[in-house]
Amino acid sequence: MSATESNEELFALADSLIETATGGEQIEVYISRGSSTEVRVHSGEVEHFVSAMSSGIGIRIINDGRTGFAHAGNLDAEIASEVLAEARENVSFSSVDEWAALAEPDGVDVTAQDLWSDELERYPTADKVELAKRLERMTLELDSRIRVDDTNFVDGGGEGLVVTSTGIRRYGRSNSCYLSVSTLADDTDGTRTGFGFAVGAHPGEFDVERAAREGVDRATRLLGATKPASRSTTVVLDPFVTSQLLGIIGSTLSGDAVVRGRSLFADRVGESIAASTFTLVDDPTDRRAYTATDLDGEGLAARRNVLVDGGELKGFVHSSYSARRAGAATTGNAIRGGYAGSPSAGCLALQLVPGDRSQSDLIASIDDGVLIEGVSGLHSGVNTVSGDFSVGATGMSIRHGALAEPVREFTIASTIQRLLNDIVEVGGDLEWLPMRASGSSLVIRDVMVSGSS
Repeated sequence: MSATESNEELFALADSLIETATGGEQIEVYISRGSSTEVRVHSGEVEHFVSAMSSGIGIRIINDGRTGFAHAGNLDAEIASEVLAEARENVSFSSVDEWAALAEPDGVDVTAQDLWSDELERYPTADKVELAKRLERMTLELDSRIRVDDTNFVDGGGEGLVVTSTGIRRYGRSNSCYLSVSTLADDTDGTRTGFGFAVGAHPGEFDVERAAREGVDRATRLLGATKPASRSTTVVLDPFVTSQLLGIIGSTLSGDAVVRGRSLFADRVGESIAASTFTLVDDPTDRRAYTATDLDGEGLAARRNVLVDGGELKGFVHSSYSARRAGAATTGNAIRGGYAGSPSAGCLALQLVPGDRSQSDLIASIDDGVLIEGVSGLHSGVNTVSGDFSVGATGMSIRHGALAEPVREFTIASTIQRLLNDIVEVGGDLEWLPMRASGSSLVIRDVMVSGSS
Protein backbone atom coordinates (compact mmCIF):
# COMPACT_ATOMS: atom_id res chain seq x y z
CA MET A 1 0.00 0.00 0.00
CA SER A 2 1.39 3.43 -0.95
CA ALA A 3 1.71 6.28 1.54
CA THR A 4 -1.17 8.09 -0.20
CA GLU A 5 -3.46 5.07 -0.01
CA SER A 6 -2.54 4.55 3.64
CA ASN A 7 -3.17 8.21 4.30
CA GLU A 8 -6.66 8.01 2.80
CA GLU A 9 -7.50 4.84 4.71
CA LEU A 10 -6.57 6.34 8.08
CA PHE A 11 -8.36 9.61 7.38
CA ALA A 12 -11.53 7.74 6.42
CA LEU A 13 -11.53 5.97 9.80
CA ALA A 14 -10.87 9.19 11.72
CA ASP A 15 -13.51 11.15 9.80
CA SER A 16 -16.17 8.52 10.50
CA LEU A 17 -15.57 8.98 14.22
CA ILE A 18 -15.43 12.77 14.17
CA GLU A 19 -18.75 12.92 12.36
CA THR A 20 -20.49 11.46 15.43
CA ALA A 21 -19.83 14.61 17.52
CA THR A 22 -23.02 15.83 19.15
CA GLY A 23 -24.03 18.89 21.13
CA GLY A 24 -21.07 20.56 22.78
CA GLU A 25 -18.69 17.66 22.22
CA GLN A 26 -15.17 18.16 20.96
CA ILE A 27 -13.60 14.98 19.57
CA GLU A 28 -9.95 14.29 18.80
CA VAL A 29 -8.82 11.13 17.00
CA TYR A 30 -5.13 10.24 17.11
CA ILE A 31 -4.01 7.27 15.00
CA SER A 32 -0.53 5.83 14.64
CA ARG A 33 0.93 2.86 12.83
CA GLY A 34 4.57 1.85 12.62
CA SER A 35 7.38 -0.65 12.96
CA SER A 36 10.69 -0.94 14.80
CA THR A 37 13.80 -3.09 14.94
CA GLU A 38 16.15 -3.68 17.86
CA VAL A 39 19.32 -5.73 17.43
CA ARG A 40 21.80 -6.35 20.24
CA VAL A 41 25.06 -8.17 19.54
CA HIS A 42 27.54 -9.61 22.05
CA SER A 43 30.66 -11.64 21.23
CA GLY A 44 29.74 -11.84 17.58
CA GLU A 45 26.32 -13.33 18.25
CA VAL A 46 22.85 -11.85 18.24
CA GLU A 47 21.86 -11.64 21.90
CA HIS A 48 18.56 -9.85 21.42
CA PHE A 49 16.41 -9.27 18.36
CA VAL A 50 12.98 -7.71 18.10
CA SER A 51 11.16 -6.71 14.95
CA ALA A 52 7.76 -5.35 15.82
CA MET A 53 4.80 -3.65 14.23
CA SER A 54 2.25 -1.65 16.17
CA SER A 55 -0.85 0.38 15.51
CA GLY A 56 -3.45 2.01 17.64
CA ILE A 57 -6.00 4.71 18.16
CA GLY A 58 -6.56 7.18 20.99
CA ILE A 59 -9.72 9.25 21.29
CA ARG A 60 -10.27 12.29 23.49
CA ILE A 61 -13.68 13.79 24.06
CA ILE A 62 -14.17 17.09 25.89
CA ASN A 63 -17.62 18.26 26.92
CA ASP A 64 -18.39 21.08 29.37
CA GLY A 65 -14.86 21.07 30.74
CA ARG A 66 -14.78 17.32 31.33
CA THR A 67 -12.40 15.06 29.43
CA GLY A 68 -12.82 11.41 28.54
CA PHE A 69 -10.07 9.37 26.95
CA ALA A 70 -9.79 5.80 25.69
CA HIS A 71 -7.46 3.88 23.40
CA ALA A 72 -6.90 0.50 21.77
CA GLY A 73 -4.03 -1.16 19.94
CA ASN A 74 -6.15 -1.98 16.94
CA LEU A 75 -7.47 -0.01 13.94
CA ASP A 76 -10.50 -2.17 13.22
CA ALA A 77 -13.50 0.08 12.61
CA GLU A 78 -15.72 -1.81 15.06
CA ILE A 79 -13.10 -1.59 17.82
CA ALA A 80 -12.61 2.11 17.06
CA SER A 81 -16.34 2.64 17.63
CA GLU A 82 -16.02 0.88 20.99
CA VAL A 83 -13.11 3.16 21.92
CA LEU A 84 -15.27 6.16 21.03
CA ALA A 85 -18.09 4.90 23.23
CA GLU A 86 -15.67 4.28 26.11
CA ALA A 87 -14.23 7.78 25.81
CA ARG A 88 -17.74 9.21 25.93
CA GLU A 89 -18.50 7.19 29.03
CA ASN A 90 -15.28 8.34 30.70
CA VAL A 91 -16.29 11.98 30.32
CA SER A 92 -18.79 11.55 33.14
CA PHE A 93 -16.09 10.30 35.52
CA SER A 94 -13.74 13.25 35.13
CA SER A 95 -13.72 16.50 37.05
CA VAL A 96 -14.38 19.87 35.46
CA ASP A 97 -11.32 21.76 34.20
CA GLU A 98 -12.10 25.25 32.98
CA TRP A 99 -9.10 25.15 30.63
CA ALA A 100 -9.97 21.84 28.97
CA ALA A 101 -10.43 22.13 25.21
CA LEU A 102 -8.95 20.75 22.03
CA ALA A 103 -6.40 22.60 19.95
CA GLU A 104 -7.65 24.66 17.04
CA PRO A 105 -5.90 25.55 13.76
CA ASP A 106 -3.53 28.43 14.43
CA GLY A 107 -2.60 29.39 10.87
CA VAL A 108 1.02 28.18 11.06
CA ASP A 109 2.03 26.23 7.97
CA VAL A 110 3.87 22.94 8.21
CA THR A 111 7.58 23.24 7.40
CA ALA A 112 8.37 20.94 4.49
CA GLN A 113 10.89 18.32 5.62
CA ASP A 114 12.13 15.03 4.23
CA LEU A 115 11.53 12.93 7.34
CA TRP A 116 11.10 9.60 5.57
CA SER A 117 13.96 7.52 4.19
CA ASP A 118 13.04 4.89 1.63
CA GLU A 119 16.59 3.58 1.97
CA LEU A 120 16.05 2.86 5.66
CA GLU A 121 12.64 1.33 4.95
CA ARG A 122 14.20 -1.07 2.42
CA TYR A 123 17.33 -1.84 4.42
CA PRO A 124 17.58 -5.64 4.87
CA THR A 125 17.36 -7.04 8.38
CA ALA A 126 20.47 -9.16 7.80
CA ASP A 127 22.42 -5.99 7.04
CA LYS A 128 21.21 -4.37 10.27
CA VAL A 129 22.58 -7.33 12.19
CA GLU A 130 25.84 -7.18 10.25
CA LEU A 131 26.22 -3.47 11.05
CA ALA A 132 26.06 -4.21 14.77
CA LYS A 133 28.56 -7.06 14.38
CA ARG A 134 30.85 -4.85 12.30
CA LEU A 135 30.85 -2.13 14.95
CA GLU A 136 31.77 -4.69 17.61
CA ARG A 137 34.64 -6.05 15.51
CA MET A 138 35.99 -2.60 14.69
CA THR A 139 35.88 -1.56 18.34
CA LEU A 140 37.75 -4.63 19.53
CA GLU A 141 40.39 -4.27 16.83
CA LEU A 142 41.23 -0.70 17.84
CA ASP A 143 42.57 -1.52 21.32
CA SER A 144 43.38 -4.81 23.03
CA ARG A 145 42.39 -3.39 26.42
CA ILE A 146 38.77 -2.99 25.36
CA ARG A 147 35.88 -5.33 26.01
CA VAL A 148 32.56 -4.69 24.31
CA ASP A 149 29.51 -4.96 26.51
CA ASP A 150 27.19 -4.86 23.51
CA THR A 151 26.49 -3.14 20.21
CA ASN A 152 23.02 -2.13 19.12
CA PHE A 153 21.19 -1.23 15.95
CA VAL A 154 17.85 0.50 16.55
CA ASP A 155 15.37 1.88 14.06
CA GLY A 156 11.77 2.91 14.05
CA GLY A 157 9.30 4.52 11.73
CA GLY A 158 5.67 5.09 11.23
CA GLU A 159 2.80 7.26 10.21
CA GLY A 160 0.19 9.07 12.20
CA LEU A 161 -2.58 11.57 11.99
CA VAL A 162 -4.64 13.88 14.15
CA VAL A 163 -8.19 14.82 13.23
CA THR A 164 -10.38 16.96 15.47
CA SER A 165 -13.88 18.35 15.40
CA THR A 166 -12.25 21.78 15.85
CA GLY A 167 -10.78 21.67 12.34
CA ILE A 168 -7.36 20.03 12.61
CA ARG A 169 -6.67 17.43 9.94
CA ARG A 170 -3.00 16.54 9.64
CA TYR A 171 -0.93 13.51 8.64
CA GLY A 172 2.78 12.80 8.80
CA ARG A 173 5.30 9.99 8.64
CA SER A 174 8.96 9.63 9.60
CA ASN A 175 11.63 7.07 10.37
CA SER A 176 15.05 7.14 12.02
CA CYS A 177 17.90 4.90 13.15
CA TYR A 178 21.11 4.77 15.16
CA LEU A 179 23.98 2.44 15.97
CA SER A 180 25.72 2.29 19.35
CA VAL A 181 28.47 0.51 21.23
CA SER A 182 29.03 0.16 24.99
CA THR A 183 32.64 -0.46 25.99
CA LEU A 184 34.54 -1.66 29.07
CA ALA A 185 38.19 -1.33 30.11
CA ASP A 186 39.67 -2.76 33.31
CA ASP A 187 42.32 -1.48 35.69
CA THR A 188 43.31 -2.34 39.26
CA ASP A 189 40.59 -0.14 40.72
CA GLY A 190 37.69 -1.46 38.68
CA THR A 191 36.05 -1.23 35.29
CA ARG A 192 35.72 1.94 33.22
CA THR A 193 32.90 2.36 30.75
CA GLY A 194 32.53 4.16 27.44
CA PHE A 195 30.18 4.46 24.51
CA GLY A 196 29.96 5.57 20.91
CA PHE A 197 27.07 6.50 18.60
CA ALA A 198 26.41 6.69 14.88
CA VAL A 199 23.28 8.60 13.86
CA GLY A 200 21.81 9.18 10.42
CA ALA A 201 18.68 9.32 8.33
CA HIS A 202 19.64 5.86 7.07
CA PRO A 203 22.51 3.42 7.69
CA GLY A 204 24.41 4.78 4.70
CA GLU A 205 25.06 7.94 6.74
CA PHE A 206 26.57 6.08 9.71
CA ASP A 207 30.20 6.84 10.57
CA VAL A 208 30.86 3.41 12.06
CA GLU A 209 34.59 3.99 12.48
CA ARG A 210 34.01 7.16 14.50
CA ALA A 211 31.53 5.37 16.77
CA ALA A 212 34.08 2.61 17.43
CA ARG A 213 36.87 5.09 18.09
CA GLU A 214 34.74 7.10 20.52
CA GLY A 215 33.76 3.95 22.38
CA VAL A 216 37.41 3.02 22.80
CA ASP A 217 38.62 6.49 23.73
CA ARG A 218 35.91 7.12 26.34
CA ALA A 219 36.73 3.91 28.21
CA THR A 220 40.53 3.81 27.92
CA ARG A 221 41.04 7.46 28.81
CA LEU A 222 39.63 6.73 32.25
CA LEU A 223 42.10 3.95 33.07
CA GLY A 224 44.03 4.82 36.20
CA ALA A 225 41.55 7.55 37.15
CA THR A 226 41.76 9.04 40.65
CA LYS A 227 39.76 11.60 42.60
CA PRO A 228 40.61 15.19 41.73
CA ALA A 229 41.44 17.81 44.33
CA SER A 230 38.39 19.64 45.65
CA ARG A 231 38.21 23.20 44.37
CA SER A 232 36.20 25.74 42.44
CA THR A 233 37.36 25.53 38.84
CA THR A 234 36.43 25.78 35.18
CA VAL A 235 34.71 22.77 33.66
CA VAL A 236 34.16 21.81 30.05
CA LEU A 237 31.06 19.74 29.46
CA ASP A 238 31.35 17.09 26.77
CA PRO A 239 28.56 17.43 24.12
CA PHE A 240 26.83 14.31 25.47
CA VAL A 241 26.75 15.81 28.99
CA THR A 242 25.55 19.14 27.62
CA SER A 243 22.72 17.31 25.88
CA GLN A 244 21.65 15.79 29.18
CA LEU A 245 21.84 19.19 30.88
CA LEU A 246 19.74 20.77 28.14
CA GLY A 247 17.11 18.11 28.72
CA ILE A 248 16.87 19.23 32.34
CA ILE A 249 16.79 22.91 31.42
CA GLY A 250 14.17 22.21 28.78
CA SER A 251 11.88 20.69 31.39
CA THR A 252 11.97 23.97 33.33
CA LEU A 253 10.86 25.82 30.18
CA SER A 254 7.75 23.68 29.69
CA GLY A 255 4.48 25.56 29.84
CA ASP A 256 3.05 22.77 31.98
CA ALA A 257 5.80 23.29 34.57
CA VAL A 258 5.19 27.03 34.51
CA VAL A 259 1.41 26.94 35.02
CA ARG A 260 1.79 24.37 37.79
CA GLY A 261 4.36 26.47 39.65
CA ARG A 262 7.13 23.92 39.01
CA SER A 263 9.52 26.07 36.97
CA LEU A 264 12.32 28.11 38.50
CA PHE A 265 12.05 30.51 35.53
CA ALA A 266 8.36 31.36 35.87
CA ASP A 267 7.69 35.13 35.64
CA ARG A 268 11.19 35.79 34.27
CA VAL A 269 10.40 36.28 30.57
CA GLY A 270 12.38 39.24 29.28
CA GLU A 271 15.04 38.90 31.97
CA SER A 272 18.61 37.71 31.62
CA ILE A 273 18.88 34.13 32.93
CA ALA A 274 22.14 33.08 31.28
CA ALA A 275 25.39 34.41 29.88
CA SER A 276 25.20 36.36 26.61
CA THR A 277 26.94 33.45 24.83
CA PHE A 278 23.94 31.19 25.51
CA THR A 279 21.18 30.96 22.88
CA LEU A 280 18.85 27.99 23.19
CA VAL A 281 16.33 27.01 20.53
CA ASP A 282 13.83 24.21 20.19
CA ASP A 283 13.89 23.38 16.51
CA PRO A 284 12.14 20.21 15.36
CA THR A 285 12.23 21.63 11.81
CA ASP A 286 15.99 20.95 11.63
CA ARG A 287 16.19 17.61 9.81
CA ARG A 288 19.55 16.84 11.43
CA ALA A 289 17.87 16.49 14.83
CA TYR A 290 17.07 12.89 15.74
CA THR A 291 13.61 13.95 16.93
CA ALA A 292 12.84 16.25 13.99
CA THR A 293 9.14 16.33 13.19
CA ASP A 294 6.66 18.30 11.13
CA LEU A 295 3.76 18.01 13.60
CA ASP A 296 3.33 18.24 17.33
CA GLY A 297 1.16 15.85 19.34
CA GLU A 298 -2.00 17.86 18.68
CA GLY A 299 -1.56 18.03 14.93
CA LEU A 300 -0.28 21.61 14.84
CA ALA A 301 2.77 22.55 12.79
CA ALA A 302 6.05 22.03 14.63
CA ARG A 303 8.16 25.17 14.52
CA ARG A 304 11.44 26.76 15.58
CA ASN A 305 11.09 28.49 18.94
CA VAL A 306 13.83 30.63 20.44
CA LEU A 307 13.69 30.06 24.20
CA VAL A 308 16.79 31.93 25.36
CA ASP A 309 18.39 34.54 23.10
CA GLY A 310 21.80 35.87 24.09
CA GLY A 311 21.01 34.97 27.69
CA GLU A 312 17.54 36.58 27.72
CA LEU A 313 14.53 34.35 28.42
CA LYS A 314 12.16 34.82 25.49
CA GLY A 315 9.41 32.42 26.51
CA PHE A 316 8.26 28.88 27.18
CA VAL A 317 7.07 25.98 25.05
CA HIS A 318 3.32 25.45 25.12
CA SER A 319 0.69 22.96 24.15
CA SER A 320 -2.76 24.39 23.54
CA TYR A 321 -3.73 23.51 27.12
CA SER A 322 -0.77 25.14 28.87
CA ALA A 323 -1.06 28.15 26.56
CA ARG A 324 -4.73 28.56 27.47
CA ARG A 325 -3.90 28.47 31.19
CA ALA A 326 -1.00 30.88 30.77
CA GLY A 327 -2.89 33.32 28.59
CA ALA A 328 -0.41 32.69 25.78
CA ALA A 329 -0.41 31.10 22.33
CA THR A 330 0.57 27.51 21.62
CA THR A 331 4.09 27.11 20.29
CA GLY A 332 3.36 23.78 18.61
CA ASN A 333 5.00 21.86 21.44
CA ALA A 334 2.46 19.25 22.45
CA ILE A 335 4.16 15.91 23.06
CA ARG A 336 2.49 12.57 23.68
CA GLY A 337 3.57 9.02 24.28
CA GLY A 338 1.82 7.54 21.27
CA TYR A 339 -1.84 6.67 20.86
CA ALA A 340 -2.15 5.62 24.51
CA GLY A 341 -1.12 9.02 25.89
CA SER A 342 -2.61 12.47 26.15
CA PRO A 343 -0.65 15.56 25.04
CA SER A 344 1.40 17.74 27.35
CA ALA A 345 3.84 20.60 26.74
CA GLY A 346 7.50 19.79 26.16
CA CYS A 347 10.56 20.53 24.07
CA LEU A 348 10.84 18.59 20.83
CA ALA A 349 14.43 19.07 19.60
CA LEU A 350 16.67 21.32 21.68
CA GLN A 351 19.96 22.73 20.47
CA LEU A 352 22.37 25.49 21.39
CA VAL A 353 23.42 27.96 18.74
CA PRO A 354 27.05 26.82 18.41
CA GLY A 355 30.13 28.92 18.80
CA ASP A 356 33.23 28.86 16.61
CA ARG A 357 35.86 26.81 18.43
CA SER A 358 36.46 23.08 18.72
CA GLN A 359 36.67 21.31 22.06
CA SER A 360 40.47 21.09 21.77
CA ASP A 361 40.66 24.85 21.17
CA LEU A 362 38.47 25.49 24.21
CA ILE A 363 40.68 23.28 26.37
CA ALA A 364 43.81 25.00 25.08
CA SER A 365 42.61 28.28 26.61
CA ILE A 366 42.11 26.80 30.12
CA ASP A 367 44.98 26.75 32.60
CA ASP A 368 43.24 24.64 35.24
CA GLY A 369 39.97 22.73 34.90
CA VAL A 370 38.15 19.49 34.30
CA LEU A 371 36.63 18.00 31.15
CA ILE A 372 33.36 16.36 32.27
CA GLU A 373 32.80 13.30 30.07
CA GLY A 374 30.08 11.58 32.07
CA VAL A 375 27.64 12.32 34.87
CA SER A 376 25.51 10.12 37.09
CA GLY A 377 22.42 10.88 39.13
CA LEU A 378 21.46 13.77 36.87
CA HIS A 379 17.72 13.47 37.44
CA SER A 380 17.89 12.72 41.15
CA GLY A 381 20.66 15.27 41.70
CA VAL A 382 18.92 18.23 40.09
CA ASN A 383 15.94 20.04 41.59
CA THR A 384 14.13 21.79 38.75
CA VAL A 385 12.09 23.90 41.16
CA SER A 386 14.91 25.31 43.29
CA GLY A 387 17.67 24.82 40.72
CA ASP A 388 20.01 22.97 43.12
CA PHE A 389 22.51 20.92 41.14
CA SER A 390 24.82 18.18 42.46
CA VAL A 391 25.81 15.13 40.40
CA GLY A 392 28.56 12.54 40.23
CA ALA A 393 31.05 12.87 37.40
CA THR A 394 34.04 11.40 35.57
CA GLY A 395 36.41 12.99 33.12
CA MET A 396 39.89 14.36 32.50
CA SER A 397 41.90 17.01 34.31
CA ILE A 398 42.90 20.04 32.28
CA ARG A 399 46.29 21.52 33.01
CA HIS A 400 48.04 24.33 31.13
CA GLY A 401 45.76 24.01 28.12
CA ALA A 402 46.01 20.25 27.69
CA LEU A 403 44.28 17.13 28.95
CA ALA A 404 46.09 15.56 31.88
CA GLU A 405 45.22 12.63 34.18
CA PRO A 406 41.78 10.96 34.25
CA VAL A 407 39.54 11.67 37.25
CA ARG A 408 36.54 9.89 38.76
CA GLU A 409 34.35 9.61 41.86
CA PHE A 410 33.82 13.33 42.32
CA THR A 411 30.79 15.60 42.30
CA ILE A 412 30.13 18.89 40.60
CA ALA A 413 27.81 21.23 42.46
CA SER A 414 26.13 24.53 41.71
CA THR A 415 22.64 25.69 40.77
CA ILE A 416 21.08 25.75 37.33
CA GLN A 417 20.79 29.52 37.63
CA ARG A 418 24.46 29.96 38.41
CA LEU A 419 25.62 27.41 35.81
CA LEU A 420 23.79 29.31 33.10
CA ASN A 421 25.20 32.67 34.17
CA ASP A 422 28.73 31.28 34.49
CA ILE A 423 28.88 29.94 30.93
CA VAL A 424 32.02 31.26 29.29
CA GLU A 425 31.70 29.81 25.80
CA VAL A 426 29.69 27.42 23.66
CA GLY A 427 31.74 25.15 21.42
CA GLY A 428 31.32 24.82 17.69
CA ASP A 429 31.22 21.03 17.89
CA LEU A 430 27.49 20.48 17.52
CA GLU A 431 26.73 16.77 18.02
CA TRP A 432 23.51 15.13 16.82
CA LEU A 433 22.58 12.44 19.32
CA PRO A 434 19.68 9.94 19.52
CA MET A 435 17.75 12.02 22.05
CA ARG A 436 15.63 15.17 22.27
CA ALA A 437 18.63 17.50 22.61
CA SER A 438 21.80 17.84 20.59
CA GLY A 439 25.05 18.68 22.34
CA SER A 440 27.98 21.08 22.15
CA SER A 441 30.99 21.50 24.39
CA LEU A 442 30.21 24.04 27.09
CA VAL A 443 32.75 25.97 29.15
CA ILE A 444 31.52 27.00 32.63
CA ARG A 445 33.62 28.85 35.19
CA ASP A 446 33.64 28.62 39.00
CA VAL A 447 32.03 25.19 39.37
CA MET A 448 32.63 23.40 42.67
CA VAL A 449 34.42 20.08 42.15
CA SER A 450 34.38 17.88 45.24
CA GLY A 451 36.86 15.01 45.18
CA SER A 452 39.76 14.42 47.55
CA SER A 453 40.42 16.83 50.40
